[in-house]
Formats: sequence, C-alpha cells, structure tokens
Amino acid sequence: MILQPGPRAGCGNLPAESSRGDEEAKAPMSQLASRYVPTARKVTYNPPQAELRRLTAAMPTARLTAYDNYNVQTKVLARSTESTYIVTDDPSITSSKTISRTEWERVSELQDRYLRQREVLVIDGYIGNDQQFRCPARLVMDQAYANIAGMQDHLLFRDGETGADFEPWFTLVYTPGLEADGYPQNRLIAVDLEGGLTRVMNSDYFGESKKGLLRMWNRLVYERGGLALHAGCKVVPTAQGERTLLIVGLSGTGKTTTTFTRQNDSKPVQDDFVALMPDGRVYGTENGCFAKTYALSKEDEPTIYGAVTSHVAYLENVSQKEVGGPVDFFDETYTQNGRAVFPMSALGWSQDARTAPPVSSLLILNRNDGIIPAVARLPLEQAAGYFMLGETKGTAAGGAAEAGRALRVPGTNPFFPLLHAQQGNRFKELHAGGGFQVYLLNTGSVGGDAGQPGAKKVRIPHSSAVVKAIAEGTITWETDPDFGYEVASSLPGIDDEELLQPRLLYQRQGRLEEYRAIVERLRRERREYLGGFPGLDPELIAGVVGG
Repeated sequence: MILQPGPRAGCGNLPAESSRGDEEAKAPMSQLASRYVPTARKVTYNPPQAELRRLTAAMPTARLTAYDNYNVQTKVLARSTESTYIVTDDPSITSSKTISRTEWERVSELQDRYLRQREVLVIDGYIGNDQQFRCPARLVMDQAYANIAGMQDHLLFRDGETGADFEPWFTLVYTPGLEADGYPQNRLIAVDLEGGLTRVMNSDYFGESKKGLLRMWNRLVYERGGLALHAGCKVVPTAQGERTLLIVGLSGTGKTTTTFTRQNDSKPVQDDFVALMPDGRVYGTENGCFAKTYALSKEDEPTIYGAVTSHVAYLENVSQKEVGGPVDFFDETYTQNGRAVFPMSALGWSQDARTAPPVSSLLILNRNDGIIPAVARLPLEQAAGYFMLGETKGTAAGGAAEAGRALRVPGTNPFFPLLHAQQGNRFKELHAGGGFQVYLLNTGSVGGDAGQPGAKKVRIPHSSAVVKAIAEGTITWETDPDFGYEVASSLPGIDDEELLQPRLLYQRQGRLEEYRAIVERLRRERREYLGGFPGLDPELIAGVVGG
C-alpha cells in the first residue's frame, strides 16, 4: 500500500492545500501555539545582537578572532542522531526512534526543574518571511551558552511581533549543561510534534537548535501538501529568463558551496532548507547561513569567506591558536566540522525567496568516488528513486560514525520526522506536476578517492560549469547504457570527457571489469535499500533498479 498523508493533529491542524499563493494560508495561531512559557531565575526576551555578543564574549569557551568575531569551542562536535527521539505512543508514524508520552513528561519535568535555577534567553522570530507561509518560532536558551542564541537570532526573520505576548507554533528548549541519564552519551533531543515542542539536553552544538526548529517545520510543510527539502536555492539569470535551482544534499557535500558560487551574476536565496510546493513554488526558511568552514578558501569561495570573516559572524570549532589571532580553516586537529553563522546581509548580495520564480531544476548532490558522473539528467521515472536513495559519502557533520562512509539518507534529509516513504512518494507527486527537471551531481571524484592514482576530482569550477550549463540548457546528452539516465557528451567549461562519462576512464585504464562489478553491486544494494521502506510507491523503486 502506498502511504498517504496522515491525520492532522497538533501542528498538523492544517488544510493540505495543493495550490499555490494565498490558498496556502497559514492556520490560526491558536491551533498551533506550543504554549510553553519558560520559568527561570531570570528571563530576557529578545536581547539585541550587541548584548548577545557581549554574553558570548564572557563564555570561557569563546575566543575573539582577528576578524573581531567570536569562535566558540564546543564539547559536542556534530548533530546527535543517535540521541534524537520522536515523542509518540504510536511508533508506526515515524522512521525515527521514539519515546513514550509518559517518558516525555518525566524528562520535561527534569528540564523545567533545571531551568528554574538558571538565567535564560528567549529568541523569537519566524521560519520564513512569506506572510502566507511563515511560522512563528521560539528558542529558550540557557544564558550560559549565549552564542547559540546569537546564532539562532541571525537565522530567524523578525518583524517586531515578538516578546512576552508572542505565540510560537514551535518552541525549542535548550539546556546544554543538563545531562539526560540513560540516553546515548547522556544526551537527549526529544521532539513532540503534536505539541510543537523540542527539548535538547547535554549538547552545546548549535546545529541542534537550528535543526530542532526546522525538524518540526518539516511536518507542517508535508501537511500543507509540500515537502521540506534539505536544499539550497539560487536564482541564475539567463538569456531565456531567470532560472530557480534547488541544490539538495547532505551536510558537507557541497550544498552551500554550490549554492553560493556565481554563474551569470546568480544570487543565493537560501542555503539549507526550503519548502517545495505543488507547481514548483518555493518558500524559504532562514535569514542567514550555517556554513561549514573546513577547507574554506578565499580564492575558491570568496563570498562565503568574506561573510565568515565579518564582524557579525559567529564561529564554532574553527582551529585558532591564540586569542585575537587568525583561524586556520584547513586544520582538522579538533574537527573537520567547523562552522559559522552569519546573516544573509553579510554576503552583500542575495535574493528574497518571495521573488524567485518556480523551480526549473533540482540538483541532487552525491559526493561519490566511483562511477557517478559529474552530472546526469534523470528521467521522470528515475528522479524520485534517486532522491529517495540519497547516496553520498558522509562527512564530519554527521559525527565520527558517518565521516568517510558511503551513506544512503532518504532525500539527504536526516531531519524528516515522519515515515521516509512519505518523502519519496510526495517527491514523486511534486515532480510529476512541478515542471522541473532533476539532475544528479557528483561533488567527489571518479575512478577512486581524490588523490588516488588514476582518480579525477570533480572540482568547484567543474561543478560551477555544470550549474551554469544546466541553467542555460547548453548540455548535449546521451543515454547511459548501464543506468538509463542521460550523461553529457559535451558541456561548456568541462573538456575532460572522463568526468562526464566515468566509464571512459575505467575503459582507458583497463578497469572495465571493476566498473561492471560496481554497476552490479549498486543495482543490488539499491534494490535492497529501497525495498526496506514499507509503503513506498513500487514505481519509484522500479525506475531505479528495474521492474
């Protein structure tokens, strides 16, 4: 049986509209308000950035950099998937781990009791800035970890409707100093979708704040008839008009880089999450960027580099030898998952999501080191299957357990809180009616790991040439005999045909048997993987692996 949208409760008390514009009206706040009121020794609502910066400077783990911004070293270095649970007494509603409502009540009391002895900061704002789709959201943060509040403040949209009377649909309560005994690493991220409330305990990594609010928003988008995508968005001017591109990818695979590199004076719209609605309409989420800084180069990524080294940015876990000194983006001694948060205004150029045309192209990033070409064009019958596969190589963003491993993450979205089959089925619906083309991009290498004899790296200029050619429609295609998608026979800006058709590289190097073995292994693994999602549309599976 193919899964259909489930019952609407809590934040799901919404009509599942499939049209665009004003018909995607938001639900009344009274239906969605999380109704959490913090009780603490002291509560400060929405302090200005100057005060958040002052509080960050007072943190013992914060160091002033040569760029006059602050770099905080955290104990937790990546998101804690193994410590994340959905709150429900019906585990069949989600592909994630769950805890019962009785346990939720116990840990809620534990955290609330802890907060009563603390000073807290409350940051209010909106996920998104479209009046018909924005979502009121709130972070309740232990003041001792003020950098997280400062970073979240950069990401939320503000319009003055905040303060003690603000009614958020989603609230995240965050206590890095409180351990959750009995959970993995004594850490807990508990997500109550029905109540619009997430509780984070014993993690000081900012990503849990950012993703905590967006995880709950994922469900709202689904129940409005769309799909939340872990994707950047950019608008590329062409002779045929503006083209809106979505770049879907796991953290650390080149999503932000691909979004912010410039083609034809393109402008970034969003760097991390968007809502894709019927007819290809896109809604943005954040007023800032959460950028990975490892190997950040002024030469290759001048825009991101300039924003990261601006006064307004917050840095997290970037290598720095002395207080007041420069940072080293290439030093991975502590972690490869160094991060920075800055407002979109720090880029000096961006485009409001409300002015972006409907999506013309969606690019699925796959950081691979084998036989995936620099770009492939996916036919309608294959696109949702490759989206569901979410194949890539893991990075430090997912923690040590994922770094360097071949991964499959449905939709490359580790934060979708419902059943993964619902992602694949919804994507298939949206693609069929959306009028956009789907592509697969390799941001890794072909013929082996980069640096391995005989392998070739797909470099940033190669990927930029691919994006430009997709937007302008200047690629010549032919059908790949092994996978049935289309590969490029010519692409302006890339002269190396082996990057475009890896089979040629393996053939030239006398490695065709190795190539064929990889083809058969991928077919077998993909069939087994996609078959593991009950309710997934069988046509979606057949498109990738055959009937």
